[in-house]
Amino acid sequence: MNIKLLVDGGAMKPGPALSQKLGPLGMNINMIIQKVNEATKSFSGIQVPVELNIDAGTKEFDVKVFSPPMSGLIKKELGIEKGSGTQKKIKVGNASMEQIISLAKTKLPNLLCKDFKCAVKTVVGTCVSLGILIDNKPAVEIEREIEEGKYDKEINSMITETPAEKKKELAEYFSKVKKEQDKILQQEQAAKAAEEAAKTTEVAPAAPAKKE
Repeated sequence: MNIKLLVDGGAMKPGPALSQKLGPLGMNINMIIQKVNEATKSFSGIQVPVELNIDAGTKEFDVKVFSPPMSGLIKKELGIEKGSGTQKKIKVGNASMEQIISLAKTKLPNLLCKDFKCAVKTVVGTCVSLGILIDNKPAVEIEREIEEGKYDKEINSMITETPAEKKKELAEYFSKVKKEQDKILQQEQAAKAAEEAAKTTEVAPAAPAKKE
């Protein structure tokens, strides 16, 4: 019997949904949790698809771990909790092309790609949807440059290590981008608050006139 689960890497916990799936089989749930956490500990902080192959007769089982979603891998790599809700307007990270290539290399066995360049483009496409810059540029621009062959050397060489100086430059650039974004958001919030205040003033009833 095969049971598919989506668990927090290295941090699976007991719960009603798990009990409903495994309870009727008479399985030792704590043992399953222990083995799943051991198998997925390298994916800490990411939700990971796993499959339990259970022998209902002997109660023996094995754990098969599948590659986490691309978005989860990217967020872990960049240390961010969530993507942008407004990708064109707000950016949440700044990845290096080397990081993108590294992620593509990790995910390649699970991608339906004809070649490695296609795998890299898949990672970049996910960065577009998450609102992540790559080498200080919008990910959609990097997509176009990959098509034009600008990154063929890096992709073909599978360069995965980002130089320390480049990491520093990317971090400094994103710090400036974030400050500008925060400034714009504050201005928008202030304008919205002023608009709401104006509406409230308009609909407020006039104070009754005092009698002489």
